[in-house]
Amino acid sequence: MLKMKLALWLFDAGLVLLIPALILVHLVVAPYTKVEESFNIQATHDLLVYGTPTSDINRKLSSSYDHFTFPGAVPRTFVGPVLLAGLAQPLVYLLGFDYAQTIVRAILGLFNATALLVFYSSFRNWCGPAAARWYLLLQASQFHIIFYASRTLPNMFAFGLTTLAFAFLIPPKEVKATAPRQRLAITLFVFAAAIFRSEIALLLGISVLYLLIIPATSLERVIYPFVVAISVALLVTVPVDSYFWQKPLWPELWGFYYNAILGSSSLWGVSPWHYYFTSALPRLLNGYPFLLLLLFSLYHPALAPRAKRLAIPSLLFVAIYSLQPHKEARFIFYVVPPLTAATALSASYLTTHRSKSLLVSLLAALLALAVLASFASSAAMLLISSLNYPGGEALAYLRNLIQSTPDSSAVVPVHADVLACMTGVTLFGTAIGSTIPNPRGSANTKFVGQERGPAAGTVSLLLDKTENPAVLAKDGFWRQFDYLLMEEPKKAGSAEEWETVGVVMGYRGVEISRGGQPAGEKTEAAQLVVGRGKMVEEIKERVRGLTGGWWVGPRMEPAIYILKRVKGASGSRESAGA
Repeated sequence: MLKMKLALWLFDAGLVLLIPALILVHLVVAPYTKVEESFNIQATHDLLVYGTPTSDINRKLSSSYDHFTFPGAVPRTFVGPVLLAGLAQPLVYLLGFDYAQTIVRAILGLFNATALLVFYSSFRNWCGPAAARWYLLLQASQFHIIFYASRTLPNMFAFGLTTLAFAFLIPPKEVKATAPRQRLAITLFVFAAAIFRSEIALLLGISVLYLLIIPATSLERVIYPFVVAISVALLVTVPVDSYFWQKPLWPELWGFYYNAILGSSSLWGVSPWHYYFTSALPRLLNGYPFLLLLLFSLYHPALAPRAKRLAIPSLLFVAIYSLQPHKEARFIFYVVPPLTAATALSASYLTTHRSKSLLVSLLAALLALAVLASFASSAAMLLISSLNYPGGEALAYLRNLIQSTPDSSAVVPVHADVLACMTGVTLFGTAIGSTIPNPRGSANTKFVGQERGPAAGTVSLLLDKTENPAVLAKDGFWRQFDYLLMEEPKKAGSAEEWETVGVVMGYRGVEISRGGQPAGEKTEAAQLVVGRGKMVEEIKERVRGLTGGWWVGPRMEPAIYILKRVKGASGSRESAGA
C-alpha cells in the first residue's frame, strides 16, 4: 500500500512538472518570434535597454523606442512588457544580454504554466485526482497552448489571468471561500479585458450571467469587485500607456473601437461563422474524438452538472464571438482549460468504469492510444513549426558569422526586409557578446553596442527595418549596409555588389520522394544552405539512403538570403569613401 501511494505521488508530481517542462522545451526548440509577437518583444527589449526617462521624455522615447517607428495598426499596452522587463532584468544582468529574449519568454511561459497548475489544483479538489490526472495529460498533449504559452502575444498575457479566473470560479471545498474566490475571479477577468484583450469582457459577462442564473452568485458579489477592478485597471493602463505613447490613451478601448466598431479587423481576413466550432476548437482540443468526449460529459447524468459549469460559459463565449468576421484560433485560447477539464471528466469516467463492459474497456484503450497519438502529433507540429522562422535563423547565423570575422568593423550596418522581420528578426537578436543597444541611429535603425557607444574590441549591429518602397528605391539606399537579409536579392542591385554567404530555408509543406527518384544536382543556393534547412537536408539524405530513396518530410525552399557587400565593388561604402 505504501509503495502504491508513493508511486501515485511520483506519477502526479511528474504530471505536474510536465506542463512547465514542455513549455520550456517548446521555447528552446522554437526560440524565435513572429510578427504578431513583435510589439511586446520589441517593447520589452527597449525597456531593458533604454529604461524610462524622467526628463526630455518625448525626445528620448521617440528617438529610441521601436513603437514610434513601427506603431502597428492599433496601440498596444506596455503593462505586459513593463512586468516582463522588471522580472527579467536581474536574470539578464547575471546571464548576459545574449539570453535576454529567452529569459523574457521563459518568464511569460512559466507564468502561464503556473496558472494552468492552479487551475489543475482547483479542479482536483472539486472532481478528484483521477479526473485531474486526465486533465494534465490532455492539456500537456495539446500543441497550441503549450507552444504559445511563452509567446508575447497580447492573448498570452491575458491567458494566464483568465485561467486563474476560471480556477477561482471552480467551487472550493469550503463554502465560505466561495465569495472571496469569485471576487478574485471577477477582478482577474476585468484586468485581462481592460489591459490586454477587450474581448474578454464578453467572457466575463457570460460567466457572471451564468453564475447568476444557476444561481451560484449574487449581484452584491459582482458589482463591488467589478467597480474596484476596473478603476484599478484604468489607473494602471492609462498612465503607463499614456507615458510610453506620449498621448492620452487607453489602448484596449482604442483597439475595441478600431476592430469591433469600425470593423477594421476584417482587413486581415474573414472566416465563416462556424470556423471556431468546425476548425479552431477541434485543433485546440486535439481533434473531433476529444470533442465527442466533451459532448459525452455534457450529456451524461453523472458528469453533466460539473461539465456544464465548466463548459457552457466558454461555449457561449465562442458562439457569440463567432459573430465577429475576423477569426483566429488565438482569440479563443482562454476557453481551452475549462473545456479540457470537462473533457477530462469523460476520460476519467471511461477508465474507472472500463471493467463494466467490453465496449467501455475498448473505448478506454482507444482513449489511451489517442492521447499517445496527440503527444506524437504535437511533437511533429513543434518540429515543423520550428522551421517557420527563417528571419530569426538568418540573423542568428549572421551574428555568429560577424563574431567569427576578425576584421569586422566596430559598427556593422544590416538591413532586414519585411519577410525577415515577420519571421524572427528582433532587436534582441542583434546582441553580440552580451552587449546592449545604444539609442543612436536613424528612424528605422537600432544600434547595438555599449550604452555610450562601442567599446574597444566590440562589434555592434546597426539594424535597419525600412519597408517603404519609395525609400528602398532611392539612389544609394543599399550602399549604407554591409549585410542584407533578403527574400529577393535582386532588389538590392547587381549581383556584382553582393555575395551570398548563406541561404536560410523555410517550410513549404510536406514532401514525398519515391524510391528510385534521382536526388538531382545541388544548385548554388542549395550549397550555401545554413541552419535548420541544412539539418533537414542531411537527415533527408540519410533516410533516403536507408529506404532506397523514399522520404516523407518537410519540403524546404529558400526563404532568406544572407548577402555580404563585396569589398571594392562599384557603389560600395569603401569605394564611396564611407
